[in-house]
Amino acid sequence: MALQPNHSSLPPTIEWRDDTLYLLDQTRLPQVCVVEAADSVEAVWRAIHELRVRGAPAIGVAAAYGLCVAMQRDQPAARDAFLTRLEQHAAYLDSARPTAVNLRWALERMLAHARGDAAQTGAALYEALVDEAKRIHREDIELCARIGEAGRALIEPGSGVLTHCNAGALATTGIGTATAPLYCAHRDGAAFRVYADETRPLLQGARLTAYELQQAGLDVTLITDSMAPALMSQGLIDLVIVGTDRVAANGDVANKIGTLGVAIAAKHFGIPFYVACPSSTLDLRTPSGADIVIEERGAEEVAQLAGRRVAPEGMKVRNPAFDVTPHALVTGIVTELGIVRAPFDTNLAALFKTGAPA
Repeated sequence: MALQPNHSSLPPTIEWRDDTLYLLDQTRLPQVCVVEAADSVEAVWRAIHELRVRGAPAIGVAAAYGLCVAMQRDQPAARDAFLTRLEQHAAYLDSARPTAVNLRWALERMLAHARGDAAQTGAALYEALVDEAKRIHREDIELCARIGEAGRALIEPGSGVLTHCNAGALATTGIGTATAPLYCAHRDGAAFRVYADETRPLLQGARLTAYELQQAGLDVTLITDSMAPALMSQGLIDLVIVGTDRVAANGDVANKIGTLGVAIAAKHFGIPFYVACPSSTLDLRTPSGADIVIEERGAEEVAQLAGRRVAPEGMKVRNPAFDVTPHALVTGIVTELGIVRAPFDTNLAALFKTGAPA
């Protein structure tokens, strides 16, 4: 059985039960823990778009189940009509967020499974979709555990580890990506410190990462984003490990805004900078980070804090949700197949051909 963090107070991020999709509303953590049923494809779209479900792997699982929800209510009896509607719903869900590649990956996998299934009725195709979504869900849990084991050796006793945003259990359906090695090291009894960047403007590091690590019993300290270089200069940070929403073919990495600054500071102070993700987040169809579409979100996320305005009325605002870290700043990419290192263009391509890092 895959390793699970000790989150006795947290329900599953995503659950499919009695033909119903349940999503943990992450926008309301840590103050309240609310699980809601997503009973329409529009509800799933809104949950993804509004970050109630977030994190590249979790978005992929939610999208897979979202297609099942869509076809519950819109289930033509004939095969061709069913597939046509399925494609339309997939295109709609794909529009929820542009940067995380797992969203499109999961939708394309669900479409391919339906097209390849021999079932001739809508009802049978629906059951095939549910089976595939459950398979994607199970795989995500297992992949997180394997990422944890692949990166476990990076966490040395007594070390200080910095992470940014939330690439934890709340961003997946397992033990996370960037947090997976931390959970494995903690399981093994290793003593180490974790520093969690708050991650403005939506504070996923403060609200989610610091919360879930504290719940799991890890030694975690919350810092503001601007404090990270100072802690590096004081020798408190020995390793940086973050998640990612898309890795380009050359190893450039798109992750939550602020990651680039952390990577630059780590390079300056000679601190290893690792990225953790499942192989489904590696996008060989995107040549470089310059080709990744960066989501721009609403001004109110920056102009307000906890629902209270902190900027003057009428202030112009930029709010890119992600930035791109060039591959030259990346020490390695931790996947379920092992750690990939430079040259990334060659070694990422080899990973897909051989199933192992070069």
